[in-house]
Amino acid sequence: MSRRGINSVQRAQAIAHHMMSTSANSSEQVRQPPVTFESLLSTRVYKLNRPKKLNALDTSMLEMLRPKIEEWRDSSLCGVVWGSGEGRAFCAGGDVAGVVADASKPETRSKAVEFFKKEFEVDFMLGALNKPYIAIMDGITMGGGVGLSVLASFRVATENTKFAMPETKIGYCPDVGASFFMSRLDGELGTYLALTGETISGRAVFEHGIATHYIPAKRIPMLLENVSALENPKFVQINKVIEDNVSEPETPGTLTSDLVGAKRIAIDYAFAHNKVEDIYTALAELKSDSDASISEWASKTIDTLDMRSPTSLKVALKAVRTGKSMSLLEALEMEYRIAAAYCNGASTDFKTGVNAVLGPEKKEGRPDWNPATVEEVTDKILDRFFNPKSEYIQNVPQFTVPDNMKSAPIRPSRFALPTEIEIKDMVIGQHQASGDTGLTLEELVSNLENLYDHKIGVREKVMDVAARKCKVVDNADGNQVWLKWNFQS
Repeated sequence: MSRRGINSVQRAQAIAHHMMSTSANSSEQVRQPPVTFESLLSTRVYKLNRPKKLNALDTSMLEMLRPKIEEWRDSSLCGVVWGSGEGRAFCAGGDVAGVVADASKPETRSKAVEFFKKEFEVDFMLGALNKPYIAIMDGITMGGGVGLSVLASFRVATENTKFAMPETKIGYCPDVGASFFMSRLDGELGTYLALTGETISGRAVFEHGIATHYIPAKRIPMLLENVSALENPKFVQINKVIEDNVSEPETPGTLTSDLVGAKRIAIDYAFAHNKVEDIYTALAELKSDSDASISEWASKTIDTLDMRSPTSLKVALKAVRTGKSMSLLEALEMEYRIAAAYCNGASTDFKTGVNAVLGPEKKEGRPDWNPATVEEVTDKILDRFFNPKSEYIQNVPQFTVPDNMKSAPIRPSRFALPTEIEIKDMVIGQHQASGDTGLTLEELVSNLENLYDHKIGVREKVMDVAARKCKVVDNADGNQVWLKWNFQS
């Protein structure tokens, strides 16, 4: 048999073995580890395997993942890392109930802090991998699951994807690198998601640049087989293989997300402020908007924020604003200090929120937040989380990540749709692919489609951004055709 034939047989056997886990009997499933690992030729696969817990991360899972990541980073036999989850979630978050239980007792409080340390270190190491990492965000991808996936070089959303960072609901703060990646989403979308904890689903996760690709879930096994067939995988090869499996939107020419158009303009307007009180004021103003859909959205958003922990809202906003100028490692270290402050009693809202939302006696309505209003959350309270001299973050163990990963380039948008900043640069002539003359709308779309090798979704994204951010002007000849970036928007 030829080498190609042998490889084909090995590949088929590996894929079959990979899929067999779904047919194991219940007694075998009980004995399965919370994370499973497989080698499919040059592809190294980890699968989170606590489906009944929606693959929520605990310390044992993190302790299993880290040595594997270190091994794969240094192995010449590992060409691609693939991460997925068993069941209807990639990962619904961390085991916050266990963390709060540990943080509630002085003798176990260090275990709560240690959980965050291990979690954030794993998140950093996955984001800084020197080889292609594909995260399959199929199903619920929230909290800790976002940390494992959102900094991957390739992030695949499906029709089942439910993305959110809902930490303000439980009196905590978006973490796992949220201050880095959410602050770099277009406009104020990341600020909106961080404060409200709202969910984005399906193709919209791709349209907003959170995922790099959108693929129907039924194609995921074939994608794994195709990726594993690559003998010497490179980033551009991986991208092409994934692109070969994507699907057109049901309604070409339009975005599926509802966070576009007038609503996106409202989000960027209201959430651009650096004080939560000013965000409330802007939303109150929008309640009187002549567009009924915007006034309704503003009213609903105020109601949503009212349900969140006031302390968490202010901590989250400051973290997102600060993280925008930080490296990934710096952002994670800041979030680690914030997490330690929560564990060490800087706010009682973490325990209150977890008990109200996840505890045995779940409470309907607004938890008993303390302080109860954003106006009562003073700068002195915020200092508990951010001031290096805060008593709540003293003697916190230092991060330990490999030195050779600390300076790794982090480029989460490399294979995603073009960002608003890139589109702006193309319009104003600062993009490396810009010409010397103004652009029409169709020229703008064409330039970016060519630059992105006609990636599905580029046209729709560019059209939406141009409609919100550009105006059409003439060139002293009476023809209203040239795009000009609207600096007031």
